[in-house]
Amino acid sequence: MTMVVDAMGGDYAPNAPVEAVSQAAADFTDTRFVVIGDEQQIMAAAKGTIPDNVTLKHTDVVISGDDEPVRAVRRKPNSSLVMAATMVANGEADVMVSAGNTGAIMAAGMLIIGRLPTVERPALAPVLPTFDGKGVLLLDAGATMDASAENLLTYAYMATEYAKHVLDISEPRLGLLNVGTEDSKGNAVVKQAFTLLSESKLNFIGNVEAREMMAGIADVVVCDGFVGNVVLKLAEGIGLGLFSGIKEVLTSDFRSKIAAGLIGGKLKALRKRYDWAEHGGAPFLGVNGGCMKAHGSSNSRAWYMTLAHSRKFVSNDVLEKLTAAMEVRT
Repeated sequence: MTMVVDAMGGDYAPNAPVEAVSQAAADFTDTRFVVIGDEQQIMAAAKGTIPDNVTLKHTDVVISGDDEPVRAVRRKPNSSLVMAATMVANGEADVMVSAGNTGAIMAAGMLIIGRLPTVERPALAPVLPTFDGKGVLLLDAGATMDASAENLLTYAYMATEYAKHVLDISEPRLGLLNVGTEDSKGNAVVKQAFTLLSESKLNFIGNVEAREMMAGIADVVVCDGFVGNVVLKLAEGIGLGLFSGIKEVLTSDFRSKIAAGLIGGKLKALRKRYDWAEHGGAPFLGVNGGCMKAHGSSNSRAWYMTLAHSRKFVSNDVLEKLTAAMEVRT
């Protein structure tokens, strides 16, 4: 298995991805890692030591967060992101991982790697923390803003296979994100999607509201990319604000600091439950090859978890299972 890493994308590049690759290379000795980026910066981040199963490919061309995605992919063939996608497209790597420009990763996936034959629009599928600590797979989280009902049905089949073979959920419960649980709720697209999902072979539990989603009522929740991206960023913002507020309260005076010392271990466990870094990155499901997006603010732990999920994606033949699921869905 070969994984290619865009080491120049994300807020903490190249240090965070290089640290994660070094750890992953030690843990996954059967995996070959190709790290693409500025070799001088990568070597500095690695403190001059590269594991035997890690290869470097040099480029000083980077697609930034301000670049227009499609134009950048076409005009910067020697960028770290495009080089990574090209390796997957050419069969030189099984999966690519980047924390760079989300739109550019999507464009590279579509234009260079290509789509699965039966998928019209790929979807971004992150795992969001839930109150029970298990997490919920949400898609689409921003790849396609105006999804059709048929797109949502496709997302549901792909997400079910991913949840089975990467998240180890034997019979994923599938929900449709809506403004109410009643069958009649929602706009025209959501109502049509409800009918399609009800007639499918999936474990569809019906409409779910956002508050129910966070309570763990479903393992997979589908929606269009506009709604999904809003939900994703709201959840991230609430998590950051909540723990910032808790820290402020517990350090406000002497008695609060004593209380914090007594329950410190419990608080750390609680924080870990809601830490998006523990859930790794998000795959672009529907791309005809492994294409994984790490969070732009990923630290080395988040990068490591993304690499671990990417490896599981490949080793469990998820791409082949997605293709098969699309062919027999009706």
